[in-house]
Amino acid sequence: MPAALALTLLGTPALAEEVGSFSNDWTGNGVVIEAFPDPEVEGVTCHVAHFSRSLIDRVTKGNWFEDPSNASIACRQTGPLVIGDIETDEEGEEIFSEGKSLVFKSLAVRRIWDDANKTLVYVVYTKQVTDGSAKIAISTVSTFNQEVRRKP
Repeated sequence: MPAALALTLLGTPALAEEVGSFSNDWTGNGVVIEAFPDPEVEGVTCHVAHFSRSLIDRVTKGNWFEDPSNASIACRQTGPLVIGDIETDEEGEEIFSEGKSLVFKSLAVRRIWDDANKTLVYVVYTKQVTDGSAKIAISTVSTFNQEVRRKP
């Protein structure tokens, strides 16, 4: 991970662990799969897949310091659910952020509580200083009819 990217991770609410990666073309561009636990909901792990540009791609196409906005997310219950102090308003809260350019773009995950359906909704999206991206994906974890504890 480049030093600039590592510096952007220092203030993030949750840190991801790379669990897999593979090259998807001859230039070395790839897909990286990272896992991170929800910092306020024990028993939920999210996996995010995102694009990673190779050195060859950066040299031939320019735009050295930026990766594409494409990403996908899947969140699942991976243990007993214990919910901490989560935001329950309609905006939810950002639980993960990772830099995708030197300064101006980051990949983020936001958790939203759907009280009517007793479901945690996770949205992966790209934040940019001037333009947001319409490239989003969601995943849900239902708490319906489950024993859910609250953190003290």
